[in-house]
Formats: sequence, C-alpha cells, structure tokens
Amino acid sequence: MLKILGKASSINVRKVLWTCAELGIEFEREDWGAGFQSTAQDSFRALNPNAMVPVIVDGDFVLWESNTICRYLCNKTNDGRLLPVEPQARARVEQWMDWQATELNNAWRYAFMALVRNSPAHRDPAQIEAGVAHWNRHIGILDHHLATIGRYAAGDHFSLADVVLGLSVHRWLSTPMERPLYSAITGYYERLSERPAFHIFCRNGEP
Repeated sequence: MLKILGKASSINVRKVLWTCAELGIEFEREDWGAGFQSTAQDSFRALNPNAMVPVIVDGDFVLWESNTICRYLCNKTNDGRLLPVEPQARARVEQWMDWQATELNNAWRYAFMALVRNSPAHRDPAQIEAGVAHWNRHIGILDHHLATIGRYAAGDHFSLADVVLGLSVHRWLSTPMERPLYSAITGYYERLSERPAFHIFCRNGEP
C-alpha cells in the first residue's frame, strides 16, 4: 500500500491526500516533519535530502516534491481524470500547477508566516504590508483567469490544478488580513466546496 510521510496539517501533504481521495487510492500516512528527534530526521533525510514533507514510498519507489507526487499518482491510474492525456490539455493543467508552486507560493510566504504562524523572524510591518499586497495581486491573477475561462483552472472540468490551487485559495481566505472581494474566486471556492474530499483535506480548519 502507498505510504505517505508527513503531517496532515501540512498544505503540501494535503495536496497528496486530496489527490488520493479523488483517485480512490488507498494509503497509509505517518507523521513526519519538524520537531522530530535528530535520529528520525537523519532517517527522513535519507529519503529526501531536503528533509521536507511530503514523501511517498510506493513499494521500493521513493518520491518527494508534492506536485510531482500528485502527477505520479495521476499517471499511475492512467485514466486522465485529473491530469489529461492529450498534450495541450495536460499542459494547461500543469501550467497552473507550476504557477502555484512558484509564483503564488512565493507571494504568500512572508505574510502567512507573520499573520498565521506568528513567526518572530517575520515581524517587519512594511514587509507584511508588501506581502499582503503581493499575495492579493496574485490571487487577482487567478480571479481574472477564472472569470475568463470558466468553472475551473483548466476549463469546465475539475483537474489536478484545482487541487493545488484550491488549497492555496483556502489559505488566502483563512489568513486574517484585508483582501479584495474577488467574485470569480468566491464562486470557485463554492464549487470546490461541493467536493467531499475538499472538506476533509482542505476546508477542515487548517489554513
């Protein structure tokens, strides 16, 4: 059985858990992450040199990087439900997945660490203000895209892009800060909320 290593509170672990739920993949999850004893950290680093979650163990196969793991799971089922087989349709999904992992994630990092994690290293008011503005601007990009293209990130059908973006939108809505009212984002969040796995692994009280 597939083994997922990482705390269920991690946004990147939740990507993998939600993907498994959508695909009907059975799994076992083990808590790994910051705060473990050094010996356990050494064992984990042997699986992932970055010592970051999630990591999956599928038989003898070990894989890390959350978006890559989600792609692998979709490819393993080979049915095109979340990740299309046709090259252009697939590229559209992966485009938004990569945007989430690079542009959007970097946009929220400082503000989220300050406003939700209460990190002592993220206390600069000017950087918090800039971070909030940067985050809101990137969500605005997604809002404009959704208003233009349709119901989901890659068109009319739910895809793997919506798993990773849905978690990011939930985090944006859950962070105590001023934010614009983006009507397309509101509708998108409501549509995602119709999916049972969204409530289990995303809209579950964790930002």
